Amino acid sequence: MSTSAAGRTTLPGTKAKTSGQRAARAAFYGLLVDYWEIMLPVIALGPAIEYFLPSTLPPQTKSTLTFLTFAAAFLGRPIGSVIFGHLADTLGRRRTTVVCSVGMGFAVLLVAFLPGYESVGMWGLAGVLLLRLLGGIFMGGQYTGANPLAMESAEKSRRGVVGGFIASAWPVSYVAVSLLTAVLVVVFPSGSATSAYATWGWRIPFLIGAVMAFVLFAYARKTAESQAWAANKAKEEQAAKTRSPLRELFRGDNLRSLGQVFLLMTGIWFAIQMLTVAPSGLLISYLHLPSQTVIWGILAANVVLFPCYLLLGAWGQRFGRRRTLIVCGVLTGTVSVGCVIGMLRTLGTGGPFWLAMVFFTIALCISVAPNAVLIPYLCERFHVGVRASGYGIGFTLAVIVPGLYSFMLIGLGKVIRYEYGVVVLLAIGAVCTVAGAVLGPETKDVDLDTPAA
Repeated sequence: MSTSAAGRTTLPGTKAKTSGQRAARAAFYGLLVDYWEIMLPVIALGPAIEYFLPSTLPPQTKSTLTFLTFAAAFLGRPIGSVIFGHLADTLGRRRTTVVCSVGMGFAVLLVAFLPGYESVGMWGLAGVLLLRLLGGIFMGGQYTGANPLAMESAEKSRRGVVGGFIASAWPVSYVAVSLLTAVLVVVFPSGSATSAYATWGWRIPFLIGAVMAFVLFAYARKTAESQAWAANKAKEEQAAKTRSPLRELFRGDNLRSLGQVFLLMTGIWFAIQMLTVAPSGLLISYLHLPSQTVIWGILAANVVLFPCYLLLGAWGQRFGRRRTLIVCGVLTGTVSVGCVIGMLRTLGTGGPFWLAMVFFTIALCISVAPNAVLIPYLCERFHVGVRASGYGIGFTLAVIVPGLYSFMLIGLGKVIRYEYGVVVLLAIGAVCTVAGAVLGPETKDVDLDTPAA
């Protein structure tokens, strides 16, 4: 035992446990900020997208451009994961998280001050896309550093639970953004390019997102560095070894692990895009449902999703991450696909909206909650010397193809009804998820402090 300056007795391991808890909280809050900023164009800007567009555009084009404001950030993430994954493996997880939180903050802050179509034409929308791309680069770097740090600081027996807790920031953030937007839409009239909400109301969530990012910066600065990374770095310096994490990642066993993770994540990203991004624009811009009704319906579904993250994280810890991913992939291709069809048919025949949301909620929980397993699983697939690069690139690079789903929906719309393209892409995601999980090993007993050979 040791005694602190204040005279309190500190048991062995208490400092490490406290450090691990702080790292987990920092990673959770980092994803909370990340998801807040990711969903801003879909939720907060969606009801005001006319501010950046000419009134003569057809609904399908408006829906596609709304998707693009979301996709821009996702396309920036792979760039950020490559740049900052390398830095997290060479300079440290904590330092990378700190730098990226500042970049995220300024990128979202500048969006809040952009002028609309009446002032600068389509240049306003171009500014949104550019800043979203830049923000996506820093977003990709933030979790590339923070999540491996949290996993390396957690006890092996609790990594699944911690990973589920961190990942649950998604529904928490979605609900928070949706509640704020719903209140703003009520307080400030919306529905036209000159309404109060379209002119300036949508800017409030962006300003809040900037403040959140700067708070993350202050919190991350006080988080301890990963001991596993520090020990591995010290060993490399003592042996006078110079490793390039990126070069090492793209060869041998690491490359094979990356390929398997890429296939798995392609499937997961298709499910995430179809059930968290597409519904808002599809229901509001294409099916012409009231924006407030849609916002409240999807919000309620995400309230149900939150405990599913915690449950699936614990399930993966007990029964295995690989098995959990396989089961969820199979259920996505059967139950979730059926539920999305049920939702679309209900809405298409004038059925009750609540029933459509029941179908949607079931599909959402089955197909998106597996994200709870991915933080520990992906970190466990790579050794400490390339872990941040492997996690960041493996998690993010696979988003590129699913991130272009709006164009795929347009293409599928030439052979089937436009809205049913979501069903096709969700089924493709299920196949990729099952195949990717089957090709990989079980990882829950892996030691994360094992260095490179």
